[in-house]
Amino acid sequence: MKRLYYGGSIITMEQETDSPEAVLIDTETGRIEAVGTLEEVGALVDEDTEKADLAGACLMPAFIDAHSHITMTGQMSLCADLSDCGSFDEIVETLQKFMKDRGQSNLKAVLGFGYDQNFLEEQAHPDRHVLDRASEEIPVIIMHVSGHLACANSEALKLAGITRDLPDPEGGVIGREKDSREPNGYLEEAGMTLIQKLIQEKLEFDYHAMVERMQEIYIQHGVTTVQEGAATKEGIQMLKNIADNHQLKIDVVAYPMLNDDGKEIMETEQEFLHTYKNRLKIGGYKLVLDGSPQARSAWMSKPYLTGDEGYCGYPWMPDKAVEEAVQYAVDHKEQILVHCNGDAASEQYLNAYEHAAEQSGQEAAGNLRPVMIHCQTVRNDQLDRMAKLKMIASVFVGHVWYWGDIHMKNLGPERGNHISPVKDALDRGILVTFHQDTPVTKPNMLHSIWCAVNRLSRNHQVIGENQKVSVYEALKAVTINAAYQYFEENEKGSIKAGKRADLVILDKSPLEVTPDALREIQVLETIKDGKCIFSTILATAPASVAKTVL
Repeated sequence: MKRLYYGGSIITMEQETDSPEAVLIDTETGRIEAVGTLEEVGALVDEDTEKADLAGACLMPAFIDAHSHITMTGQMSLCADLSDCGSFDEIVETLQKFMKDRGQSNLKAVLGFGYDQNFLEEQAHPDRHVLDRASEEIPVIIMHVSGHLACANSEALKLAGITRDLPDPEGGVIGREKDSREPNGYLEEAGMTLIQKLIQEKLEFDYHAMVERMQEIYIQHGVTTVQEGAATKEGIQMLKNIADNHQLKIDVVAYPMLNDDGKEIMETEQEFLHTYKNRLKIGGYKLVLDGSPQARSAWMSKPYLTGDEGYCGYPWMPDKAVEEAVQYAVDHKEQILVHCNGDAASEQYLNAYEHAAEQSGQEAAGNLRPVMIHCQTVRNDQLDRMAKLKMIASVFVGHVWYWGDIHMKNLGPERGNHISPVKDALDRGILVTFHQDTPVTKPNMLHSIWCAVNRLSRNHQVIGENQKVSVYEALKAVTINAAYQYFEENEKGSIKAGKRADLVILDKSPLEVTPDALREIQVLETIKDGKCIFSTILATAPASVAKTVL
């Protein structure tokens, strides 16, 4: 069966000046059949063709997530949501209500997610004494919104064997009480690994609910290709089970951690390597080199302006280990995505990739499309080097809104105004993609577009006026550029005959509204391979938007 879309704005993302009147798709093959004028495309329809009048709405390529954590998103959706908590008391109340609703006597552990000390009344992380108020018998751990920090109650610390005699792990911190040096419950970066797995083993998730929720949040935001951006052996097994049961509604690209189980996963899961099987594929390797700037664990070349004097954060890995890991990926002709928030981490990655390029050939290394993830404080001299390496900048541009004011406080105006330097990257010919690092923030591409165009913080302060970009440039970052990052630019990312019919219908065209209204645009329908997988059209839109006869 075929479906004809007409009667609204159509953004192809092939050329900015494109303005076709109609798109014809084949719902059986899941491909776009024709794009053009209504007369041209209408001539290809038959009596069985379904006609879809957009009624002034906007049709464009579906959004592509350039970096997130879909399995973690599923797990966190079933945990205590702390994102709206504004104080220690509210955190305790939320945890207690969560435990009560789920039958406290049956719980073996409790996990909460989404608190942010920057927006708590106490302006501090809740320690074990605070979390002991939630429960003294059940292990409780809560994760920071960044995913890089956690706080545990006394029972959880006991479970993990975290005592005053346990040294800080490499690349992490165990918080201590000043006088006794006893663990205070705060765990930073690699410090979290001491307890996370033990807690997760005790958690009981509704598997079917998790499978639904981990995809639902993306689909409702018009996203049809998603990343698992730090795949473990367990995470890959979970995704394989979901894929084998044909439960994936959207495409998932997984990147195993190279310094963990990555090599083993690559060797044992060859059937998924670079090729989708039941909507799952493995795209390459992942490394993490530092932490979070809003949590002050990102590795900076110059000190933070708040906290301990001279403090610059710290690396996750020594230089030699990073160099060896990057060289391994390049030697095996694998793409590598590397988490770099601080400019010192960016420097470490660039040094390693430049060395690998020298060993393997500049062109060969660049053709692997290496990615720097987050790019929060990358400097312009580093952007120059990225351009030479053909390194993609995947920017978490939502930082401007969510933590822009915090960055100005922690980093000062010069560095603060240069967070998420999208314009400087584009000016150097660097291919830029956007992401939301879900579950850190929701996979709302329209909000990211709004952030890139307006550069406004929560306090309505413009963060980096000279880093603003056009709406079309921002749209490219979540469509055709993101497809390129996955080596899928010939399949996705634009509306063109022969490409997959991965589409989204918006209530307004991003190219036709004022810049401040971009984040108010609503997703009406999400289409994957020609089939509708989410729709509000029939329920909420005017009747004329429904399927009609031409």
